[in-house]
Amino acid sequence: MEFLQANMAPVMFAGLIVFLLMGFSVAFSLAACGLFFGFVGIELGLLPASLMQALPLRIFGIMQNDTLLAIPFFTFMGLILERSGMAEDLLDTIGQLFGPIRGGLAFAVILVGAMLAATTGVVAASVISMGLISLPIMLRYGYDRRVASGVIAASGTLAQIIPPSLVLIIMADQLGRSVGDLYKGAFIPGFVLTGLYIGFIVLVAIFRPSYVPALPAEARTIREDNGSAGLRSLLLLFIASTGLAITYAKTRPDSTPTDELIVVSMCVGVGVAFVLSVINRVFKLGLLSKMAERVTFVLIPPLALIFLVLGTIFLGVATPTEGGAMGATGALLMALGRRRLDLKLLKQAMDSTMKLSCFVVFILLGSTVFSLSFQGVDGPKWVEHLLTSLPGGQLGFLIVVNILVFVLAFFLDFFELSFIVVPLIGPVAEKLGIDLVWFGVLLAVNMQTSFMHPPFGFALFYLRSVAPHEDYKDRVTGKTVPKVTTGQIYWGSVPFVLIQIIMVGLIIAFPNLVSGGLGKKADLDTTNIQLEVQPSDYKQNSDADNAKLFGNEPAASAPAGAASAPEQTEDPMEAVKRSLQSEPKK
Repeated sequence: MEFLQANMAPVMFAGLIVFLLMGFSVAFSLAACGLFFGFVGIELGLLPASLMQALPLRIFGIMQNDTLLAIPFFTFMGLILERSGMAEDLLDTIGQLFGPIRGGLAFAVILVGAMLAATTGVVAASVISMGLISLPIMLRYGYDRRVASGVIAASGTLAQIIPPSLVLIIMADQLGRSVGDLYKGAFIPGFVLTGLYIGFIVLVAIFRPSYVPALPAEARTIREDNGSAGLRSLLLLFIASTGLAITYAKTRPDSTPTDELIVVSMCVGVGVAFVLSVINRVFKLGLLSKMAERVTFVLIPPLALIFLVLGTIFLGVATPTEGGAMGATGALLMALGRRRLDLKLLKQAMDSTMKLSCFVVFILLGSTVFSLSFQGVDGPKWVEHLLTSLPGGQLGFLIVVNILVFVLAFFLDFFELSFIVVPLIGPVAEKLGIDLVWFGVLLAVNMQTSFMHPPFGFALFYLRSVAPHEDYKDRVTGKTVPKVTTGQIYWGSVPFVLIQIIMVGLIIAFPNLVSGGLGKKADLDTTNIQLEVQPSDYKQNSDADNAKLFGNEPAASAPAGAASAPEQTEDPMEAVKRSLQSEPKK
């Protein structure tokens, strides 16, 4: 019992691990562990029984949290878009665009994955849709199965870090920071990670060209009447819209946040390209090729939706919850415009949204019960002493925490890591002087590996569910295509896990990758500070007025020429103490 009293916090944490290893649900393991050790702590006198009276208030606090409303909105938006065929149109168009070069299909998958991440925020929807659409095409034209599997799984996990990400909403709630700030901080790292994925495919295309062959000529169906691809007019349109976007960006004030500058400038460039394409089609000018018009009209709707969601959040027009509501409405309008919105699709999307939202809320309730008992037995102090005593200060803390999260990601997904680990290490990071917005983005990138870890990565499971289990006959070429094995999927994910680890190192080494997206604070000019003191007669008149107000006449004025001593005003608390001390003791 003495050992249990002295080490209640580590025993409680070890008990939670035992519960999880026994296979119990995470939400109920957290709640059961919290209630059990709370009862034991009350019996041992470590925490008062009245502490449990705070539990209903904390649960009602969760239900009144407006930030969590963004989760069902963004989930519903992603599911509607995934079922409305937007991903299929994007992959087909961008695949045709990059088809003539080696690795073109892989580039298309990465770019579409980033675009879906910026519109859906749901990993499962991105991985499954791209696995169903792009994997058969990549296998048809001779892509290496490991490269194809890794690209699809990794591109789908970009929804973890690129706003509007669900994990950033949870992270903001657990760290007590604004969702908008985490969205702004994660904006640039999301682009950098996408660039690293593209760089890896470039290296594969250079050193292993047989792994990522170009599309054959007969597979590139979007052509002009003379047989050309029509890329020249597309290039000119891209240069014109990009030039106007850059020109607009240069007119903005230097204090404009980087993320806001990128989003608004992209909106200007995309708007210019869309207007030019519409004018060309309406007046039948024939200035743009079929490829240029197809790319423009396919890319405009998702980019408009991105601005509707992220642009309004970054500009401060809407909160993340309101941005999610507008995104869900925009997704419904897009599906309606494509004539793919029906009652069956709506029911499936609402059903999946309800399941995911209930899953998140139940884990949050369980973690609340656990954290209440854990705080009652001074668990945060134990974690703080454990982590602050590490050598190396902030850097040592960051290295150990990232290794811990990376290892735990083999067994837990990002929801469970956010609710179990982040509340323990967040206060320690704040005491060490680490910016919690930067820390949250760093953990989000690290937790992204939880989707890619063999053998428990959820993205790998999603891809395994849609990848061919048996050899099949391709419907286009008529050839037999071998199946994709689980080992090939696992090995394909390894290079991208290493890239994500490199990204964690880059964020630690270059903190401006995160802080560059946040608003620039105005410098305080201390040279022009002026101190103004009220005239002395104001105080004298004020004292006289106060004396009359309380019925006390001011004392007679001192004789002329006499030095007036400043009046001493006694502290009321000191007077009370002196009167108590002067009373005779009984």
